[in-house]
Amino acid sequence: MDMLEWTYMSFVHKLEKLLSPFLSISGSTSLPSDTFIVLMILFGIAVGVATLTLLMCVWNSMDPGQNRICIVVMGDIGRSPRMQYHALSFAKEKFHVDFIGFGDLPNLLNYMFKVLWQSVVLCLTVLMTKKSSHILLQNPPAIPTLAVLWVVCLYRDSRLIVDWHNYGYTILGLTLGSRHPLVRFSKWYEGFFGRLADGNICVTQAMREDLAEKWNIRAVTMYDRPPLIFQECDQEKKHELFSKLKNEYSVFKDSNGQSVFVEKMETGEILEKDDRPALLVSSTSWTEDEDFSLLLSALEKYDQAVQSNRNLTLPHIICAITGKGPLKEYYQGKIEEKNLKHVKICTPWLAAEDYPKLLGSADLGVCLHTSSSGLDLPMKVVDMFGCCLPVCAIHFKCLHELVKHEENGLIFHNEKELAEQLQELLADFPKTTKLKRFNKCLRDFQKLRWNETWKEQVWPLFR
Repeated sequence: MDMLEWTYMSFVHKLEKLLSPFLSISGSTSLPSDTFIVLMILFGIAVGVATLTLLMCVWNSMDPGQNRICIVVMGDIGRSPRMQYHALSFAKEKFHVDFIGFGDLPNLLNYMFKVLWQSVVLCLTVLMTKKSSHILLQNPPAIPTLAVLWVVCLYRDSRLIVDWHNYGYTILGLTLGSRHPLVRFSKWYEGFFGRLADGNICVTQAMREDLAEKWNIRAVTMYDRPPLIFQECDQEKKHELFSKLKNEYSVFKDSNGQSVFVEKMETGEILEKDDRPALLVSSTSWTEDEDFSLLLSALEKYDQAVQSNRNLTLPHIICAITGKGPLKEYYQGKIEEKNLKHVKICTPWLAAEDYPKLLGSADLGVCLHTSSSGLDLPMKVVDMFGCCLPVCAIHFKCLHELVKHEENGLIFHNEKELAEQLQELLADFPKTTKLKRFNKCLRDFQKLRWNETWKEQVWPLFR
């Protein structure tokens, strides 16, 4: 028996010993030759893939990385418009942009396994992209992204820039409670690795001050600004949108099958109807952090006010609540239970190009966003303001940095205040002098868009 044959037989014997529990179940004591060949092929493929992956990681790390940025979102990129805007701004500056996003793992996987799996996948994914001079990370989530990307940047000699949208530990605290050991660890972890970043961006002045006070992190404030797609709609665009929506949602059409908002004259001119309802819009991901029962209660009070006080010239309301999420069916059931005479509610899921048009065609927006940290601002209000749409928004700590009470909108604390604000703003509709004054103030907000602000505040961090 030569050395090669002896080595082969020895390997087969060890493999049989390793697989003996499985072989005994099948009633066999030896490994069939065809099974062994298949296992050898699979083993060879695994070794080859691992070797190729390692070589690609090393090769990509040798790239100089100039004029290249890697943007990482540990979540759905489609739900991160701010990071999308970052990517577009870098592209305008002739940067090559690698955009990495991740979907959620099934809930059946426990937290520790999920973190371990995400760490491995994130590390390999970034290493298999070409080296970049900077990595821009959205936070939260902080675990495991902050630590993993800090190590990758250390290995590649890249700079880590963190864009703080909120705090991961405060979001975790909504579920587990602020004193839970995991929440306390998450807070320490977030502060420790946040201090190790080479640069920091945040969404409000309040967050900038809190980062400095809490963790000695110096950050640049970059307010969310609307992209140019969010604009007021002219009558032609409104007619186009409402003609489409009336075929999909019955609340948008009258008894003759025509739009309840606009009509096209024989001359081709498009005019708003004098008796049209007011269009109220809100958007949500239908999660527990937004209590839409508050809006439903306010609309019920408004409906009662229209019925009981005929002296008030209040219009009917069509309320469109856009978005999808886990509690959508629950609230649809609540809506069906309401017996409203002067308010109609629909919950459309709009195409991406139709959402800005809906905001640009509406009369008033409502925001029920509350922040787990009290330090971030609702992007939906930024989009509404981009369309010159005044807003009624629920109060929280730093909302005043965006919504100026009695200047570009109103701030409420409960459903009673919201109901009163709806009556105040929609009295004598469609004349509504206060809404028009808010609309005029928002034209100044429109003048400064994302890219101009980005070049002034963020671009210096990457030059």
